[in-house]
Amino acid sequence: MFHDRARLWVQGGRGGDGSMHFRREKYVPKGGPDGGDGGDGGDVVLVADPRRRDLSGFRPNQRLRAGRGGGGGGKLSHGARGEDAALHVPVGTQVLDDDGRLVADLAHAGARVVVAKGGQGGRGNKRFAGPTRQTPRFAEVGLPGEEGTLELRLKLLADAALVGLPNAGKSSLLARISNARPKVADYPFTTLAPVLGTVEAADGRQLVVADVPGLIEGASEGVGLGHEFLAHLERARLLLHVIDSSEDDADERWGTIDAELAAYGAGLDTRPQAVVLNKIDLRPEPPAFGIEDDRIVAVFRVSAATGAGIDELKRALFELVPAEEVVPPAEETELVDYLVYRPQPARRAFRVFRTERGFRVTGRPPEPAELEAILKAAGAREGDEVEVGDEVLEWQ
Repeated sequence: MFHDRARLWVQGGRGGDGSMHFRREKYVPKGGPDGGDGGDGGDVVLVADPRRRDLSGFRPNQRLRAGRGGGGGGKLSHGARGEDAALHVPVGTQVLDDDGRLVADLAHAGARVVVAKGGQGGRGNKRFAGPTRQTPRFAEVGLPGEEGTLELRLKLLADAALVGLPNAGKSSLLARISNARPKVADYPFTTLAPVLGTVEAADGRQLVVADVPGLIEGASEGVGLGHEFLAHLERARLLLHVIDSSEDDADERWGTIDAELAAYGAGLDTRPQAVVLNKIDLRPEPPAFGIEDDRIVAVFRVSAATGAGIDELKRALFELVPAEEVVPPAEETELVDYLVYRPQPARRAFRVFRTERGFRVTGRPPEPAELEAILKAAGAREGDEVEVGDEVLEWQ
């Protein structure tokens, strides 16, 4: 079954704790501090993979957590960075946060975006040594990584897309012009999910054509079956408007679907169209079509059942599909793989240090629930002292 929606809970890895350690060697009874820094936590990364076709491989409310940074050690040994958690998604996947705001649009193969950054590793006690504090008996605790819930939405990438009322013969037409083998039957709503097919020219060129479920009046407002798939038309550069021409109402059928495209928006009402009058084998004479519109670049009369007019349509597709926009290459200093950027939060206004008696919190303390989670992750035990400003609390 085709899936174009998924929800995902992500969490960056927690940073490793800095080490509180002192140099201890023979003949060096009072060695100085040599605690190393903790490693940063790993990031959660989404990668656009052309081998993925949809989001059906995701479990409901799947959880993804990156690796934790390694703790610092003596002799200025720094902890290793946590392992990134990379998740492969189909090309064309959009990422939205819990508030419905767009985070990233992975519109080309290999595009990557960090959706949860790992926490910063804590500094070892060596970092705090100075002329007035030669034996610091504290080290920073690693901070937790970012976390949140994301929604993934897939919008198919196709050169052309078939639109039309149910039972117009879109699936039969796709099977005729491409290598796709969709389900075909003589009743409405045979197509329940988008289908992609590749059209090949004699010189080796290829086009991708998408067939989406049939639309009915009111589809843009959520009526019928195909309204959920209107988004898959947004990236198509040409719309193939397929009309059942066996009846003498081709103009009315075109107007019904065109009104739904305009009501949906997203530029579908301005997209170039090629009208395909299908089922001409059921008529004694070629069907008439009286609509004159600047968006209509061609009108074809075909029969998906007999193959009449199919070769002409296939040849014309390679001329009618607009050329892809050429994007100038970015400078090497730019992150070309990141298409949409999410602003990162400012540096935390507090720090947590491990001491010989417990922990010390400096700066503006976080909310109690967040502080409790940080201390618990840092290994706080019953009886540890927690210094917050001028207060000294006991961990329970």
